Amino acid sequence: MGFVNRKAAEELMNLRDFYDAVAGQDWLDQIADVLQPAVRGFLDSLGPARRRVGNFLHGTWLGHPLHPVITDVPIGAWTTTLLLDALAGDADGASGRTGLRRAADASVALGLAGAVGSAVTGLADWSETDATPRRVGVAHALLNSGATVLFAASLVSRRRGHRAAGRRLAVTGYLTACAAAYLGGELVSHEQIGVDHSAGRPMPDRFTTVLAEKELPPNKPKKVLFHETPLVLVRKAGEIHALADTCAHLGGPLSEGKLDGDCVVCPWHGSTFELASGSVVQGPSAFPQPSLEARVHNGEIQVRRKRTNFE
Repeated sequence: MGFVNRKAAEELMNLRDFYDAVAGQDWLDQIADVLQPAVRGFLDSLGPARRRVGNFLHGTWLGHPLHPVITDVPIGAWTTTLLLDALAGDADGASGRTGLRRAADASVALGLAGAVGSAVTGLADWSETDATPRRVGVAHALLNSGATVLFAASLVSRRRGHRAAGRRLAVTGYLTACAAAYLGGELVSHEQIGVDHSAGRPMPDRFTTVLAEKELPPNKPKKVLFHETPLVLVRKAGEIHALADTCAHLGGPLSEGKLDGDCVVCPWHGSTFELASGSVVQGPSAFPQPSLEARVHNGEIQVRRKRTNFE
């Protein structure tokens, strides 16, 4: 048992070495420097439709990033391809089964369609990253592009009757997709891309004083603390609003952002949240911002987390 655990730890370290090696490739920045402005420029060129398209691609309507949902389509379809190829037997021999072959070909095509959706949503999310995640994201995209090309070549080979070559291309494409998936998983678990950065922080269950009322100017976000949890207070049109200060997208400080009507805009990547509810008006954040109740009591601003209908 100890030997197995030791071997697993060694393999995990090898994978971490792979990730660190990718993260250290400076030449990936050159691609990012060209591609990232191109993606942003395309979205900006949509004019009034930019917000709707961006929110759709980021998954703000879903309350969860859309990209990881779409990635299940090509991975699932191409896994099915390999299984059907195995069940069909020797693709160029008499033992192959026509129905299984056709199903395998269909699953390749389905995976290619899913790969397009995955690429579009992934590019939208990646365009709002910086530093190491931006660099690793380029490698993730290149590997996925390579896998897509290999599966496209596999489909062409199959339809031309070269099924053995098509199967080999599919296996190579699948291994490439797995490498890309590993980098994608590291971007989530290690770099915290696509997770809710405002979640899991303690919030007051009872009204708790966080600031003297006279210290909150109108129309200007102000950072306060509940224990170690940063909050942002805004006095707008005589009402006081309270949100978690840490932007759900990548942790930017909303208290250093600007107001836009009845919303606050994150200074890092422009995610825009309603002051009254914390709901997302414009991404890239896919997660709403935690919103608290606020009141003035004896000259002090007090806040507590909002009660649900079940409390």
